[in-house]
Amino acid sequence: MTNKNCIFCKIASGEIKTDFIMETEDYVSFNDVNPQAPWHALIIPREHFSSLNDLNNIELMGKLLEGAQKTAEKLGIKENYRTVINTGREAGQTVFHVHLHVLGGRPLNWPPG
Repeated sequence: MTNKNCIFCKIASGEIKTDFIMETEDYVSFNDVNPQAPWHALIIPREHFSSLNDLNNIELMGKLLEGAQKTAEKLGIKENYRTVINTGREAGQTVFHVHLHVLGGRPLNWPPG
């Protein structure tokens, strides 16, 4: 199911043109328009889930994590990268379509925020 008002649903469906890093029947990955590191990609499922709390499909979650690994490899950062899933406004989620961030290309400090 998609949400006609969701920017990520529009990207996943091709309604908004974006150069994909990876594309499968379940997810797409692409560069973040507001990068927080030299390499910052997003992995989004094609199906709309508002947040991680709404995603109850373990198989799809595994595919998204696999997408993070493969995206990091394609970006040339497979040895050192961070994955992040923000859930809820106070945690930093700004687009309410579950997505994974893959960041790398510089030292990433801890704690992050």
